[in-house]
Amino acid sequence: MEFVDESRWKPLAVLPEGEPEGSFGGRWEERLWLNVPGPFYTGVADNCWTGRLHAPRHVLYGGEYLGEYVYRQPATPAEVLDLVAAAQQDPYRGYACDGDSRWTVETVRDWWRDRARIVEYLESLLPEWSASDRSDEREAAQGLRDFAGYLAAGLDADLRKYLFRLEEGCYPKSSEPLPELL
Repeated sequence: MEFVDESRWKPLAVLPEGEPEGSFGGRWEERLWLNVPGPFYTGVADNCWTGRLHAPRHVLYGGEYLGEYVYRQPATPAEVLDLVAAAQQDPYRGYACDGDSRWTVETVRDWWRDRARIVEYLESLLPEWSASDRSDEREAAQGLRDFAGYLAAGLDADLRKYLFRLEEGCYPKSSEPLPELL
């Protein structure tokens, strides 16, 4: 995550007036297992495949009903607004932004330990979506590749920063040691 002052970054402070009440009604109990730990996630979200139109570097489709989920947490105010735009298009109000009060150090570590399941899931969809006649599936296949690449390199560092935030209440400065994921 690249911030001007990482320790001062507060994603929810960027939410526009009327949010989260207007668009964020997702429930933790309904959270899709593919959501990456962080403040934003989805429960039962729109399966009309509109999220990537607004937040292609943050939203993918999956799960039993191919609903939307957050595969990369926003790292800038503009990215938060992209995610808000995706949430505003969801007729089910399935996006949520209370992840900071739900995730714990241990549940983040559990999610990370189970990442092979996510990789397997992404790999199972990739051939079909890549070869699809539907342009939205081919575009979403790029998202699958992006998420797989992020899981392989980059997400671990972001999750370690998130663990620091959960423990200390702020993101770390670049010189501060980060907690281990495992």
